[in-house]
Amino acid sequence: MSEEQVCIIIGASHAGAQLANSVRKEGWEGRILVIGDEPIAPYHRPPLSKAFLMQEKTADQLEIFKPSVYEKAGVEFKLNTRVSKIDRANKSITLDSGETLPYTKLALCTGARVRKLDIPGADLPGVHYLRDLADSEAIQGSVKEGGKAVIVGGGYIGLETAASLRKLGMDVTVLEMMNRVLERVTAPALSEYYTKLHESHGVKIITDAQAQAILGEGQAQQVQCNNNLTLDADLVIIGIGVIPNTELAAEAGLEIENGIVVDEFACTQDPDIVAAGDCTFHPNNLLGYRLRLESVPNAMEQAKTAAASICGNQKAYHAMPWFWSDQYDIKLQIAGFNKGYDRVVLRGNPDDNQFVAWYLQGDKILAADCINSPKEFMQAKKILAQQLSISADDLADTGKDLVQLVQAASEAA
Repeated sequence: MSEEQVCIIIGASHAGAQLANSVRKEGWEGRILVIGDEPIAPYHRPPLSKAFLMQEKTADQLEIFKPSVYEKAGVEFKLNTRVSKIDRANKSITLDSGETLPYTKLALCTGARVRKLDIPGADLPGVHYLRDLADSEAIQGSVKEGGKAVIVGGGYIGLETAASLRKLGMDVTVLEMMNRVLERVTAPALSEYYTKLHESHGVKIITDAQAQAILGEGQAQQVQCNNNLTLDADLVIIGIGVIPNTELAAEAGLEIENGIVVDEFACTQDPDIVAAGDCTFHPNNLLGYRLRLESVPNAMEQAKTAAASICGNQKAYHAMPWFWSDQYDIKLQIAGFNKGYDRVVLRGNPDDNQFVAWYLQGDKILAADCINSPKEFMQAKKILAQQLSISADDLADTGKDLVQLVQAASEAA
């Protein structure tokens, strides 16, 4: 490859950082330019609702890679910059400044943005979302011991933030519009467990509750709900999901369906454009369907596949999804994707703060939610990756060694 060749990566995200370094390892000899709309290089986002929010980690400690890693790979950055247009015909992009840059290969690592709550008062000072470093810093500025925080949304971000704010001494209330927290992603047993966990730490959880307005003069002071409830608030955090950033790709004529459509090699229908991370809608042969994942492991691994494709090396991406969530001293590790489950089997007792919820569809094991159970999590990943068969009774029986069950199932497969 000649020096004139340029690989441009749009998005200084987890996927963008990984792709920039991986593409060099895959043999790219030209320029590598990462364009990001934030003022700093790519950083880890999960700590924003936990260690960083509680000031246990600094921004420097969130770096995905040290500057020396990018220097060694010859990666250039153009930060605080947005891309306004992709011109596929002329293989160029236009920046918000009007500058036009040509590319040889283009990678879309545009991630996702927060879903905004469209109610009166949602733009008042004191109302926050939590997606990037600036969001977390802004929340820090509103935290005060003994103050009242209202969190709209009982998903993982909402609950993680609730745990952090409670540790910081705030009076915390979580509003969830559905019947239970985490209803979209977990079984009732997990929802019940996390409700009890938060209530034991003094968090108030109100379900079937919808924020209808945020009231205050020059500052958020109250949250008005649909059930004739009005809550005092010094701080309001809205966590109601994210929207994939697909507009650039759509305007360029790339296929969009719940994300930027890519194949197992992270390629779009344009042979010179790949995509990776939260913004992609991709196939997974282990699951048997297409999906979009909001997951750091997915972003990093799919980026490696995209980097290989840029260099003409085909490395299909079909990793089993996994996630995690830290709340108080409880670590949840999730293996697999529970879509379509028809029963849940518990291994262990939730009252012991150490158990596994296995999700099954018939006799097929789809996923496992592992509470403070790292060994079981590792075995769950093996079961799912190898599509092993273990009976529900054996999964539930803590008297049977899971490692031996997995080994036996693997030998029988």
